[in-house]
Amino acid sequence: MTTHAKYPHVFSPLKVGQTVLKNRILMGSMHTGLEDLPDAADRLSAYFVERAKGGVGTIITGGIGPHPTAGHGAKLLNDEDAAMHRQVTDAVHAAADDVKIIMQILHTGPLAGTPDCVAPSPVKSRIGRFAPNALTEDGIEEQIAAFANCAWLAKQAGYDGVEIIGSAGYLISTFLVEKTNQRTDDWGGSWENRMRFPVEVVRRVRAAVGPDFILVFRISAMDMLQGGLAWDEVVSLAKALQTEGVDIISTHFCWHESFVPTIATMVPRAAFAGVTGRLRKELSIPLITSNRINMPDVAEEVLARGDADLVSMARPMLADADLVNKAFDGREAEINTCIGCNQACLDHTFTGKLTSCLVNARACRETEIAITPTASRKKIAVVGAGPAGLAFATIAAERGHEVTLFDAAEEIGGQFNLAKRIPGKEEFYETLRYFGRMIEVRGVSLRLGTRVDAAMLKDGQFDEVVVATGISPRTPALPGIDHAKAVRYIDVIKGAVPVGQKVAIMGAGGIGFDVAELITHEGTSAALDIDVFAKEWGIDFKNHPRGGVTGIEPKVASNGREVTLLQRKATPVGQGLGRTTGWTHRLTLQRRGVKMVSGVEYQKIDDAGLHCTVGGEPTLLDVDTVIVCAGQEPDRGLYDQLVGAGVKAQLIGGAFEASELDAKRAIKQATELAVEI
Repeated sequence: MTTHAKYPHVFSPLKVGQTVLKNRILMGSMHTGLEDLPDAADRLSAYFVERAKGGVGTIITGGIGPHPTAGHGAKLLNDEDAAMHRQVTDAVHAAADDVKIIMQILHTGPLAGTPDCVAPSPVKSRIGRFAPNALTEDGIEEQIAAFANCAWLAKQAGYDGVEIIGSAGYLISTFLVEKTNQRTDDWGGSWENRMRFPVEVVRRVRAAVGPDFILVFRISAMDMLQGGLAWDEVVSLAKALQTEGVDIISTHFCWHESFVPTIATMVPRAAFAGVTGRLRKELSIPLITSNRINMPDVAEEVLARGDADLVSMARPMLADADLVNKAFDGREAEINTCIGCNQACLDHTFTGKLTSCLVNARACRETEIAITPTASRKKIAVVGAGPAGLAFATIAAERGHEVTLFDAAEEIGGQFNLAKRIPGKEEFYETLRYFGRMIEVRGVSLRLGTRVDAAMLKDGQFDEVVVATGISPRTPALPGIDHAKAVRYIDVIKGAVPVGQKVAIMGAGGIGFDVAELITHEGTSAALDIDVFAKEWGIDFKNHPRGGVTGIEPKVASNGREVTLLQRKATPVGQGLGRTTGWTHRLTLQRRGVKMVSGVEYQKIDDAGLHCTVGGEPTLLDVDTVIVCAGQEPDRGLYDQLVGAGVKAQLIGGAFEASELDAKRAIKQATELAVEI
């Protein structure tokens, strides 16, 4: 077999149990919400088939419950349930018979979100809705039997294997950790008793499915949790599972209630792969590593170092279903890279919405959004090369339209050119690289440094005009808003204005937090340095204390600026940020000493500083600089000109709605229009 010149490790086969995986890239499990829909079989089939055709070697499905108490969502309890799954597996195998599809068995335990949730002990999770019901010994036996039955049904449904998730604060992991397992019988107390449940689950599952069925166990290699597993416990559990017939150990690095980010964009690429490498030295079966591995060169480096045998790329497969094929063909510049924002994937999952992807609005909507050749080629002018304009232009051109993209700036990207400057958001460069390359590949005519007016577009040379001119920062009607102390957030992010030692930020939305991060940051971005990241979040990779965390309050480097982040709403500052990442931004700024004040009414800005009332009390903030982050207005000047000149035009992105800078909405709207026009 010929070795791939650039990615020899990624594209080498791997023997696992009785089968062979064609390459080392695995699409990790993600619960998308498709599993719960009435047309689940059709939509899951389309979703997985697209990734199977995209070159991935192995697919692991979203979590499927083995028991009625496993939580809301899809379950595999009987032959009727298996029929839906058989449609999915048949579709995948028909599309790519060398791709393996593995079903994840997930019992959420105390995180099930229902009053009948169960756990070894009635210990409520910090993020759980209910205190779980403690399982009786008969109840434990019932759950073990349910895992075995679910695995057997998965085999009947045509899956190539199952993954049992034993991490993250779900049922199995709560048996392992002392603080959630307070039992005094044979299922609790000593470590041998606490590991008995997962070992017995695996033993029973292997007996049910036989030797020729892939069995993966997802272990919490580093809980990121005070009181989590000690390293010797992780090793002994992994060895016991290996003995009982597990074919692959998949390493996981968190409980959902942990106060350490593990998959957000602020996390360095492959930050946790070294932990997998350490465990790999203890075992003789293959290991999977995961978390923030989003490009093929990162996967190759991980494999070449010997940190893993397989690399899980879950969210990157939402961003680009063809990632693996593009890597194989040397088209890395065409990969639509996952930026770790979580805005359309995990934030959706944890709020009960259908998963998608900020940079790829087709993700999980494959049956709804089809990019097909146009039957009527049109000349289309797109004005504005921000996220909305870029998405529309490249997709419309892919369909065969003749697209000209205008922007007054000298570079593409719009507001993404601000985002990429914020420490921790360096991945935004990748999205701009992708769109830049797709402009070339799709043959879009790019006209930068060109300010468009209605006269340029009204002579009939274009069949369609799409206006994606973005936003303008809102200037509040406040006495002193023109004072020298008051500056716009755009100018601050661009480094165009000086910022003093004492600063007030008017507005605590996403932009306000980004500005606070930028102006208080000191040193190397943690997203680019694993050691800095570990220090900022209290992780000890070297010594691996219990749970992997030091227990000492982390210290985040600061440049010493005194910053007050203000908002008019009386709700807690930062409450409107993303569900899965907002808390990380709040914690980081708090550790830098940033003050956060809500319920503010602004009065005026003068030489003394910012005058306001807080909770009705007059307050003077003696500051050198007031950074105005008071929202945005749609920039519709061109659109209004066009309408006035009788030119039909369509608005997308921030020009359509600018209540918040929302690239997710902008790209989704642009995609939907591009496939229809």
